[in-house]
Amino acid sequence: MKKKTGLQKFTKFEIKKKSLWELKQITHEALDILTNDERNEFLKEVNAKLAIVKGNERDTFLKQFELIFCDETKNQLWEYNHSQITSAISTLLQECGRMPSKVEIANKTGLSRPTIDKHLKEYASNPLYIQEIEQFRFMTAKVLSKVFTFAINGDIRACKLYLEIAGNMNGLNNSTTINNQNNFIQINGLTISQEQIQQLNAKQKAKIKDILTYKDNNNIIRVIAPNKK
Repeated sequence: MKKKTGLQKFTKFEIKKKSLWELKQITHEALDILTNDERNEFLKEVNAKLAIVKGNERDTFLKQFELIFCDETKNQLWEYNHSQITSAISTLLQECGRMPSKVEIANKTGLSRPTIDKHLKEYASNPLYIQEIEQFRFMTAKVLSKVFTFAINGDIRACKLYLEIAGNMNGLNNSTTINNQNNFIQINGLTISQEQIQQLNAKQKAKIKDILTYKDNNNIIRVIAPNKK
């Protein structure tokens, strides 16, 4: 008797699922025909199918369920597309030595060409992309400190980069110039070569560090030390 009852429940669930799959778009109201357990089972089936559909079929599948997607799900879908497209472009650039076509990106990612077109056109204004850029900006200070370490140890290119970035950050327009070709630094007419920097001892290098960077009364880092009267 229990076996027959279980079979009836299973059959009813299958009928419910079939009616849902036949809908052009599934709404929250349509899901009300399912019990909580049935809904969980149905959504597991949906996720399993989403993992294997590709191209235009994937677009049609997502369109069918877009009305029940929460914001978190939409964000995850965007991040997935962005990650796949970024990775594909990077890989294909190395393999082909040129910017890949949309068709090549589509073949590499399993995404449809319309999805790729839409993402490339709109990604820059997406809040998730803006947050990603802010993460890179957040790491600027750490990268700059690493550049400074190389600069103070005599790396002329790192020194040039550090001075340029620090100057731009503080809106400075000083007379500091670095010549990469001749490997020397000119600061207000004073020339310091890379060889001279490399020959300095630790205390002397530390002194140059104090000269090149200091904090004024407003606790703002400057690039060139002020003239002492």
